[in-house]
Amino acid sequence: MLAGRLHVADRVLRMESVPVPEPERGQVRIRVEAAGVCLSDVHLIDGTLTPLYLPGDVVTLGHEVAGVVDAFGDDVEGWAPGQRVLLQAGERDRRGTVFTRGVDYDGGWAEYAVAREDTVVPIPDDLPFEQACIIPDAVSTPWAAVTDTGRTRPGEAVAVWGVGGLGAHAVQLLRLVGAAPVIAVEPLAAARDRATALGADAALDPADPGLRDAVLELTGGRGLDVAFDFAGVTPVREQALTVLARRGRLVLAGIANKPVTIASDSPFNYFRQALLGHYGSESEHVEQLVSLARQRRLDLSASISDVLPLAEAEEAVRRVHTKEGNPIRLILRP
Repeated sequence: MLAGRLHVADRVLRMESVPVPEPERGQVRIRVEAAGVCLSDVHLIDGTLTPLYLPGDVVTLGHEVAGVVDAFGDDVEGWAPGQRVLLQAGERDRRGTVFTRGVDYDGGWAEYAVAREDTVVPIPDDLPFEQACIIPDAVSTPWAAVTDTGRTRPGEAVAVWGVGGLGAHAVQLLRLVGAAPVIAVEPLAAARDRATALGADAALDPADPGLRDAVLELTGGRGLDVAFDFAGVTPVREQALTVLARRGRLVLAGIANKPVTIASDSPFNYFRQALLGHYGSESEHVEQLVSLARQRRLDLSASISDVLPLAEAEEAVRRVHTKEGNPIRLILRP
């Protein structure tokens, strides 16, 4: 079968012919119908990220995967060939260590993929594979940030810095939980327009010297109850801290690999503000989103920027890296 294989030692992505994987005990094999291309995949290729637990130095990329059940190993029950499913983006071992699909073991940039049966999630017949595959990570990461880490409540004033692949979904999800107003903060005009189309009540340029005044006006003078950094850059954190309300929370969903600095602890302490780290999501968050999609509370059709053949994975990576066309998600289809 064809697979997009990252050779970690020299950071080269190669489209290669490899054997179709055989499911072992407790595993399910799926025929891949769609796989998302994430900025994390780009960072694995360019060396910004490195697998922690990969045995060897070659891995099939792709942690956002959906398809149909094709075969299963011994001791697997409850699944049938042809059943429509998505795969969780990773799995935990008995010690609680998280292994990420397409990073620490082979992922879904391939014609077939295998998964431990407890990481396989059924999807409704009317949920397109292209939309289903991005629920793990692209949608579940901001969902977990909004509902779990940020504990956003109805009526709370919120802002999202960075409305790319994760932040664009955060805007939609914040509206879904009843946050108001929902403010997008983004330097690219096209992305600001997109955020408004997705439901943001206002879209601001972080370079605007009047941003703080605009946020205060939009929030009735109180500031933000929750601010979300999906950009992962230091100036975002510094700016967000200046517009937090009393008991306001800043959720760091983007990773900058830089120190986090609070300019002065006096107002931070006096207003009982909080700085919260966030990473990824849990299996229940994916299941919640599938349920919301099943009940037609979640429409991800606008998230699919383009669909490319698996053989053009390198082109998809280039487009994500250069942000050509300002994509939310590009999808590979075997």
